[in-house]
Amino acid sequence: QVQLEESGGGLVQPGGSLRLSCVASGSIININVMDWYRQAPGKERELVARITAGGTTNYLDSVKGRFTIFRGNSKNMVYLQMSSLKPEDTAVYYCNVVAGLGITSRYWGQGTQVTVSS
Repeated sequence: QVQLEESGGGLVQPGGSLRLSCVASGSIININVMDWYRQAPGKERELVARITAGGTTNYLDSVKGRFTIFRGNSKNMVYLQMSSLKPEDTAVYYCNVVAGLGITSRYWGQGTQVTVSS
């Protein structure tokens, strides 16, 4: 059984920074992709940032230059460094991992709330 646990969310003022963390535990092998998604009230969930096993990264246009995704020394950990936060970044942020050999599975964390407000 695979579990993803996020942490690091909270309330921050506009222009501030937060770092989200996600650790994958359990019987997880061959992680292909680690993503951060977010979902704001009344909106669809959207992909914010992705990092592949080879280290390639991709970002939502609206967060480019402000957010950075990276993996920890333990390859089962992924981080999202968020800077210059804006009120429109307010959402529940979810960690997502695609892993497996041949047949892959997608795993989700429970989400962590990020609120950007003065």
